[in-house]
Amino acid sequence: ARFESEMSAVTQASAQVAKTVAVSTGKVTNAKSMMVWKPHGNKMFETFSFLPPLSDAEISKQVQYLLNNGWTPCIEFEDEAHAYADGHGWSNLDSSINAGYYDNRYWVMWKLPMYGCTNTDEVLAECKACKAAFPNCYVRVAGFDNIKQVQCASFLVARPPTGAACAVDARQV
Repeated sequence: ARFESEMSAVTQASAQVAKTVAVSTGKVTNAKSMMVWKPHGNKMFETFSFLPPLSDAEISKQVQYLLNNGWTPCIEFEDEAHAYADGHGWSNLDSSINAGYYDNRYWVMWKLPMYGCTNTDEVLAECKACKAAFPNCYVRVAGFDNIKQVQCASFLVARPPTGAACAVDARQV
C-alpha cells in the first residue's frame, strides 16, 4: 500500500510537470534557462555523444585531430549492459559522472592500438569492421598519448540499435 501511494505521488508530480510550460527566472528571455535534465533514458558517453550520430567525414576529422596531436587511435567496444559505468567500482567514486576517470569504465579493445597509423581511412575502416562484427555494441575511438601513457580523448562512433540517443529536444523538461 505504501509503494502504491508513493507511485501515485510520483505520477501526480509527473502530471504537474507535464502541465508546467516552463520555470522562469522572471524574464521572458530566460524561460528556458531553468530546464531540468531528465535522468532516465538519457545516457551520454564521451565527447560528442550528446550529438546526433557522426558522419564518416566528421569521424575522419576527429581522428585527424588525434593524429595531429601524435596520439595513437584505439577502437573499443562494449555491449549495452556493460558500456555505462553506473557502479562505483572499488574506489566508491561515482565514475559515471566524472569525465576522464576510468574506474569501472574499461571497454573491450578491438584488435591492438593503431600504432604508427597516419591515415584516417584506416581507422574508419576498422570502426566499420568492429560495428559489423558487434552490431549490438557501442563503439568508440580513443586517442592515447604514448609518452604520457594516458588516454587524451575519446568519442562514440556507433550505438547499438536499442541504444539510440535521447532526442535533443527531449533531454530536458
